Amino acid sequence: MSEYLLDPVMKNSGASDKVTVVIVNWNGVAFLEQCLTALMAQTLVPHEIILVDNASTDSSLDVVRRYSLVRLIALDYNSGFAQGNNIAIKAASSESTWIALLNPDAFAEPRWLEELLAAAEHHPEFDIFGSRLVNANDITVADGAGDAYHISGLVWRMGHGVAVSSLPDVVSEVFSPCAAAALYRRSALREIGGFDEDYFCYVEDIDLGFRLRLLGFRCLDVPQSIAHHVGSGTTGGQHSDFSIYHGHRNLVWTFVKDMPGLLFCLLLPLHIVLNLVTILWFVMQGQGNVILRAKRDALLGVPKMWRKRKMIQRNKKVSIGDIWPILNKQIFRNQTGSK
Repeated sequence: MSEYLLDPVMKNSGASDKVTVVIVNWNGVAFLEQCLTALMAQTLVPHEIILVDNASTDSSLDVVRRYSLVRLIALDYNSGFAQGNNIAIKAASSESTWIALLNPDAFAEPRWLEELLAAAEHHPEFDIFGSRLVNANDITVADGAGDAYHISGLVWRMGHGVAVSSLPDVVSEVFSPCAAAALYRRSALREIGGFDEDYFCYVEDIDLGFRLRLLGFRCLDVPQSIAHHVGSGTTGGQHSDFSIYHGHRNLVWTFVKDMPGLLFCLLLPLHIVLNLVTILWFVMQGQGNVILRAKRDALLGVPKMWRKRKMIQRNKKVSIGDIWPILNKQIFRNQTGSK
């Protein structure tokens, strides 16, 4: 089959806004061709595209090798989403000012990258930019418009499942982006140290966003930058045991590490209640074993997370007054922590 080449009529990014696009793949052959072909059709040429493959056992590598402009890093083990992205970020060209993350099951519309960089140019006070995600199977339905962090420690994608037409079409500040399609200032990622690799996957983008906020970096949702997202395309779906285990273990770790000072003390009882309600809910759904294992391993990991917390809180540059307004305070959206 023929190689896919970048269209020569596309705009090239300038010297000050070069972007490395990063994709982390594991057995994503069902989505890769559509994802990479969409990248080839961007109106703004990325400086480079790096794909980290986590020892896929399907034919993912055969697909990737048909795209001559994709730089492949083929690992011999499954590093997870967090470490896989860190590997690519460290390997990115020193010329790139920006790192754009894209899931293999996210299909970027042609102006996806151009709109992200336009938002970055017009809003220099922000360092992180999230795309508007729509359901890949029904583009009239939203998949997400930025991530919310509730005062209890619950997280979700805002606007998930609602009509796209009901969402605002102007940029707005959000807690953090969904890393399925997002743009980060590289210097900010370097300062924060990238993703926490202990998370493996799920909620690692919320944790990253929280730690970035503690250093004063803010996030903007960009509705004009659109990607069609399948969601949990290679991990068995949002309610698989894999997703539940990692998501609900990592919820606890994120609260322990990142919730600052007095807020941690004041909100800890609410966080405990959230976890108890969550356990009860999943037991009633017949998934008691996985949720109990997730919470057990979360507690076993608390000493390590507490050591990380000490460093994170010692280095923070913002006050509780900066964090409190951006935390979500609505009545619980659900008990499953949809992300």
